[in-house]
Amino acid sequence: MTRKIPLQSFGSLRVKTPLCLPGQRIGVMGGTFNPPHDGHRIAAEAAMKRLNLDQLWWLITPGNPLKSNNGLSPLPERMKLVQTFARGPRMKITGFERELGTRYTAGTLSFLTRRYPAVRFVWIMGADNLAYFDRWQHWRHIAEIMPIAIVDRPGWRHAGLASPAARALERYRVPESEAATLADLRPPAWMLLTIRLSGLSSTALRSAAPRVLVPNN
Repeated sequence: MTRKIPLQSFGSLRVKTPLCLPGQRIGVMGGTFNPPHDGHRIAAEAAMKRLNLDQLWWLITPGNPLKSNNGLSPLPERMKLVQTFARGPRMKITGFERELGTRYTAGTLSFLTRRYPAVRFVWIMGADNLAYFDRWQHWRHIAEIMPIAIVDRPGWRHAGLASPAARALERYRVPESEAATLADLRPPAWMLLTIRLSGLSSTALRSAAPRVLVPNN
């Protein structure tokens, strides 16, 4: 039996998410995006196409519980920057975790599936996150909430697949050739998506001199 994650904000009308309809296939790509970059755009666009999604939500989080949030830009500033990279009407930008009152993915995904039980959600994260997924709060429960698409990241593919979480969830791995059906599968179900790689990283960009980030044409 799947364990429910308690959260005081479940059902709160104050929590506003993008509009979605029953039966839609929606990818949720979370992160601090501090700052967003072209690698994020490549991952988002590839996931939209490969997973046959109706929408992709860029979920900008208040902060990462596993990392220092020193130097983290304010949430409204990061949301504004993401607008440069989230192209097209099917890309939605949201920061509803602030109203929800959690920074933990398990609580966020539980909220979404409880509020929208007829929507087919997919959680999207990078292979770098898979490498440390076993350190996330309630990571096994996350895998039971919705299917997961792991997007390749430079230098992280093998580390991600060799990680404790990947080994523990190996029997639920779905062939990449079935990407278009991932949203239809009952979790646990996950796959690694091979995409065009970008060497950009938010950490490197923060270390560089301040500049305006404009995606490549």
